[in-house]
Amino acid sequence: MIILISNDDGIASEGLLSLKDSLQHLGEVWTVAPEKTQNAVGRALTLHRPLRVTALSDRKFMVNGTPSDCINLAINGILPEKPSLVVSGINKGTNLCDDISYSGTVAAAFEATILKIPAIAVSIPGNNGFIFGPAADFTAKLAETVLQNGLPSATFLNVNVPDTSGEKIRSCKITHQGKSIYSNTITKGVDPRGGKYYWIGGDGTSHMDIPGSDSDAVSRKYVSITPVSTDLTNYSAMNFLKNWGL
Repeated sequence: MIILISNDDGIASEGLLSLKDSLQHLGEVWTVAPEKTQNAVGRALTLHRPLRVTALSDRKFMVNGTPSDCINLAINGILPEKPSLVVSGINKGTNLCDDISYSGTVAAAFEATILKIPAIAVSIPGNNGFIFGPAADFTAKLAETVLQNGLPSATFLNVNVPDTSGEKIRSCKITHQGKSIYSNTITKGVDPRGGKYYWIGGDGTSHMDIPGSDSDAVSRKYVSITPVSTDLTNYSAMNFLKNWGL
Protein backbone atom coordinates (compact mmCIF):
# COMPACT_ATOMS: atom_id res chain seq x y z
CA MET A 1 0.00 0.00 0.00
CA ILE A 2 1.34 3.41 -1.02
CA ILE A 3 0.83 6.62 0.94
CA LEU A 4 1.73 9.77 -0.99
CA ILE A 5 2.81 12.89 0.90
CA SER A 6 3.33 16.42 -0.37
CA ASN A 7 3.13 20.03 0.83
CA ASP A 8 3.45 23.67 -0.20
CA ASP A 9 6.41 24.56 2.05
CA GLY A 10 8.83 22.71 -0.21
CA ILE A 11 10.75 19.46 -0.24
CA ALA A 12 13.11 20.55 2.56
CA SER A 13 10.40 21.41 5.09
CA GLU A 14 10.71 19.81 8.52
CA GLY A 15 6.95 19.33 8.55
CA LEU A 16 7.15 17.03 5.53
CA LEU A 17 9.90 14.93 7.14
CA SER A 18 7.93 14.68 10.38
CA LEU A 19 4.88 13.56 8.43
CA LYS A 20 6.87 10.89 6.61
CA ASP A 21 8.26 9.48 9.85
CA SER A 22 4.82 9.29 11.45
CA LEU A 23 3.21 7.43 8.52
CA GLN A 24 5.86 4.82 7.75
CA HIS A 25 4.20 2.10 9.82
CA LEU A 26 1.02 2.38 7.72
CA GLY A 27 2.52 1.66 4.31
CA GLU A 28 5.14 2.57 1.73
CA VAL A 29 5.53 6.35 1.93
CA TRP A 30 6.37 8.22 -1.26
CA THR A 31 7.22 11.93 -1.27
CA VAL A 32 6.53 14.18 -4.26
CA ALA A 33 6.83 17.84 -3.26
CA PRO A 34 7.72 21.25 -4.70
CA GLU A 35 11.39 22.20 -4.88
CA LYS A 36 10.66 25.50 -3.12
CA THR A 37 7.91 27.25 -1.15
CA GLN A 38 4.57 27.48 -2.96
CA ASN A 39 2.41 29.16 -0.31
CA ALA A 40 -0.92 30.67 -1.39
CA VAL A 41 -0.77 29.30 -4.95
CA GLY A 42 -4.18 27.67 -4.55
CA ARG A 43 -5.02 25.00 -7.13
CA ALA A 44 -2.67 26.33 -9.80
CA LEU A 45 -1.47 23.85 -12.42
CA THR A 46 1.56 24.58 -14.59
CA LEU A 47 0.37 24.49 -18.21
CA HIS A 48 2.73 26.80 -20.14
CA ARG A 49 6.13 25.29 -19.44
CA PRO A 50 7.52 21.78 -18.95
CA LEU A 51 7.91 20.44 -15.42
CA ARG A 52 11.17 18.98 -14.18
CA VAL A 53 11.14 16.06 -11.75
CA THR A 54 14.29 15.28 -9.74
CA ALA A 55 14.63 11.92 -8.00
CA LEU A 56 16.32 12.48 -4.62
CA SER A 57 16.01 8.84 -3.56
CA ASP A 58 13.98 5.76 -4.50
CA ARG A 59 10.69 7.19 -3.19
CA LYS A 60 11.43 10.91 -2.90
CA PHE A 61 10.92 13.34 -5.80
CA MET A 62 11.24 17.11 -6.18
CA VAL A 63 9.16 19.03 -8.74
CA ASN A 64 9.68 22.58 -10.01
CA GLY A 65 5.96 23.23 -9.81
CA THR A 66 2.95 23.66 -7.57
CA PRO A 67 1.42 21.26 -5.01
CA SER A 68 -1.32 20.39 -7.51
CA ASP A 69 1.37 19.65 -10.11
CA CYS A 70 3.06 17.32 -7.64
CA ILE A 71 -0.08 15.31 -6.91
CA ASN A 72 -1.09 15.09 -10.56
CA LEU A 73 2.38 14.02 -11.68
CA ALA A 74 2.74 11.54 -8.83
CA ILE A 75 -0.57 9.77 -9.45
CA ASN A 76 -0.45 9.86 -13.24
CA GLY A 77 3.24 9.45 -13.93
CA ILE A 78 5.62 8.77 -11.05
CA LEU A 79 4.11 6.20 -8.70
CA PRO A 80 4.04 2.52 -9.73
CA GLU A 81 0.38 2.33 -8.66
CA LYS A 82 -2.31 4.62 -7.31
CA PRO A 83 -1.84 5.57 -3.66
CA SER A 84 -4.33 4.50 -1.03
CA LEU A 85 -4.07 7.88 0.67
CA VAL A 86 -2.61 11.36 0.09
CA VAL A 87 -1.53 13.50 3.04
CA SER A 88 -0.43 17.10 2.54
CA GLY A 89 1.57 18.99 5.18
CA ILE A 90 2.46 19.49 7.87
CA ASN A 91 2.02 23.13 6.90
CA LYS A 92 3.79 25.93 8.77
CA GLY A 93 0.80 28.07 9.61
CA THR A 94 -2.90 27.33 9.89
CA ASN A 95 -5.25 27.03 6.93
CA LEU A 96 -8.53 28.20 8.41
CA CYS A 97 -11.71 29.94 7.24
CA ASP A 98 -11.50 31.72 3.88
CA ASP A 99 -7.75 31.14 3.68
CA ILE A 100 -8.28 27.54 2.63
CA SER A 101 -9.07 28.62 -0.93
CA TYR A 102 -5.59 30.15 -1.23
CA SER A 103 -3.71 27.28 0.38
CA GLY A 104 -1.33 25.10 -1.60
CA THR A 105 -1.48 22.57 1.22
CA VAL A 106 -5.23 22.27 0.86
CA ALA A 107 -4.92 22.31 -2.95
CA ALA A 108 -2.83 19.14 -2.88
CA ALA A 109 -5.60 17.33 -1.00
CA PHE A 110 -8.20 18.82 -3.37
CA GLU A 111 -6.28 17.55 -6.40
CA ALA A 112 -6.02 14.06 -4.92
CA THR A 113 -9.76 14.02 -4.24
CA ILE A 114 -10.52 15.08 -7.81
CA LEU A 115 -8.42 12.06 -8.86
CA LYS A 116 -10.50 9.86 -6.51
CA ILE A 117 -7.85 9.32 -3.83
CA PRO A 118 -8.76 9.88 -0.14
CA ALA A 119 -6.84 12.88 1.17
CA ILE A 120 -5.97 14.87 4.28
CA ALA A 121 -4.42 18.36 4.57
CA VAL A 122 -2.71 19.16 7.89
CA SER A 123 -1.56 22.53 9.27
CA ILE A 124 -0.28 23.98 12.55
CA PRO A 125 -0.12 27.59 13.79
CA GLY A 126 2.95 29.72 14.38
CA ASN A 127 5.60 31.83 12.70
CA ASN A 128 8.75 30.00 13.80
CA GLY A 129 9.84 27.39 16.33
CA PHE A 130 7.27 24.90 15.08
CA ILE A 131 6.79 21.66 17.05
CA PHE A 132 5.50 19.04 14.64
CA GLY A 133 5.44 15.94 16.87
CA PRO A 134 1.89 16.13 18.28
CA ALA A 135 0.41 17.01 14.88
CA ALA A 136 2.34 14.18 13.20
CA ASP A 137 1.16 11.65 15.80
CA PHE A 138 -2.45 12.78 15.46
CA THR A 139 -2.23 12.67 11.67
CA ALA A 140 -0.98 9.09 11.76
CA LYS A 141 -4.00 8.03 13.84
CA LEU A 142 -6.37 9.93 11.58
CA ALA A 143 -4.75 8.45 8.47
CA GLU A 144 -5.21 4.95 9.87
CA THR A 145 -8.89 5.70 10.51
CA VAL A 146 -9.38 7.03 6.96
CA LEU A 147 -7.66 3.97 5.49
CA GLN A 148 -10.02 1.74 7.47
CA ASN A 149 -13.26 3.65 6.84
CA GLY A 150 -12.72 5.68 3.69
CA LEU A 151 -14.20 9.14 3.06
CA PRO A 152 -17.45 10.29 1.46
CA SER A 153 -17.33 10.91 -2.27
CA ALA A 154 -15.74 14.21 -3.38
CA THR A 155 -14.65 14.98 0.20
CA PHE A 156 -11.28 15.50 1.87
CA LEU A 157 -10.31 16.52 5.41
CA ASN A 158 -8.77 19.88 6.25
CA VAL A 159 -7.08 19.45 9.63
CA ASN A 160 -5.71 22.26 11.81
CA VAL A 161 -3.82 21.34 14.97
CA PRO A 162 -3.50 23.92 17.78
CA ASP A 163 -0.23 24.89 19.40
CA THR A 164 0.17 22.45 22.29
CA SER A 165 3.77 23.43 23.14
CA GLY A 166 4.75 19.84 22.43
CA GLU A 167 2.09 18.25 24.63
CA LYS A 168 -0.18 15.48 23.36
CA ILE A 169 -3.37 16.45 21.57
CA ARG A 170 -6.26 16.86 24.01
CA SER A 171 -9.19 16.24 21.70
CA CYS A 172 -10.65 17.08 18.32
CA LYS A 173 -13.82 18.63 16.92
CA ILE A 174 -15.61 18.08 13.63
CA THR A 175 -16.04 21.63 12.36
CA HIS A 176 -17.27 23.79 9.51
CA GLN A 177 -15.32 26.44 7.65
CA GLY A 178 -15.25 29.76 9.47
CA LYS A 179 -15.00 33.32 8.20
CA SER A 180 -11.80 35.36 7.86
CA ILE A 181 -11.41 39.07 8.58
CA TYR A 182 -8.86 40.73 6.31
CA SER A 183 -7.47 44.14 7.22
CA ASN A 184 -4.85 46.36 5.59
CA THR A 185 -3.88 43.60 3.18
CA ILE A 186 -1.95 45.87 0.77
CA THR A 187 1.35 47.55 1.69
CA LYS A 188 2.57 50.25 -0.70
CA GLY A 189 6.19 51.25 -1.09
CA VAL A 190 8.86 52.69 -3.36
CA ASP A 191 11.89 50.69 -4.47
CA PRO A 192 15.47 52.15 -4.59
CA ARG A 193 14.93 53.20 -8.22
CA GLY A 194 11.77 55.14 -7.48
CA GLY A 195 9.32 52.55 -8.74
CA LYS A 196 6.12 51.92 -6.83
CA TYR A 197 5.43 48.42 -5.53
CA TYR A 198 2.58 46.72 -3.71
CA TRP A 199 2.94 43.88 -1.20
CA ILE A 200 -0.10 41.70 -0.53
CA GLY A 201 -0.41 40.47 3.04
CA GLY A 202 -0.39 43.51 5.26
CA ASP A 203 -1.30 43.01 8.90
CA GLY A 204 -2.50 39.45 8.42
CA THR A 205 -5.81 37.78 9.14
CA SER A 206 -8.15 37.35 12.08
CA HIS A 207 -11.29 35.23 12.31
CA MET A 208 -14.90 35.79 13.22
CA ASP A 209 -16.02 34.22 16.50
CA ILE A 210 -18.36 31.53 15.16
CA PRO A 211 -19.17 28.53 17.39
CA GLY A 212 -18.49 25.22 15.68
CA SER A 213 -16.10 26.72 13.15
CA ASP A 214 -12.55 25.60 12.43
CA SER A 215 -11.00 28.73 13.96
CA ASP A 216 -13.20 28.43 17.06
CA ALA A 217 -11.97 24.89 17.70
CA VAL A 218 -8.29 25.77 17.27
CA SER A 219 -8.63 28.84 19.51
CA ARG A 220 -9.94 26.51 22.25
CA LYS A 221 -7.00 24.11 21.75
CA TYR A 222 -8.93 21.43 19.89
CA VAL A 223 -7.85 19.88 16.63
CA SER A 224 -10.22 21.04 13.90
CA ILE A 225 -11.29 18.45 11.32
CA THR A 226 -13.31 20.03 8.52
CA PRO A 227 -14.79 17.88 5.75
CA VAL A 228 -14.36 19.87 2.53
CA SER A 229 -16.26 19.15 -0.68
CA THR A 230 -14.77 19.54 -4.14
CA ASP A 231 -18.27 20.44 -5.38
CA LEU A 232 -18.32 24.24 -5.11
CA THR A 233 -21.97 24.61 -6.12
CA ASN A 234 -24.10 26.79 -3.83
CA TYR A 235 -27.23 24.65 -4.01
CA SER A 236 -29.30 26.96 -1.80
CA ALA A 237 -28.78 29.74 -4.36
CA MET A 238 -30.08 27.74 -7.31
CA ASN A 239 -33.77 28.47 -6.66
CA PHE A 240 -32.91 32.13 -6.09
CA LEU A 241 -31.35 32.32 -9.53
CA LYS A 242 -34.21 30.36 -11.14
CA ASN A 243 -36.61 33.03 -9.86
CA TRP A 244 -34.85 35.57 -12.07
CA GLY A 245 -36.76 34.11 -15.00
CA LEU A 246 -33.73 33.94 -17.28
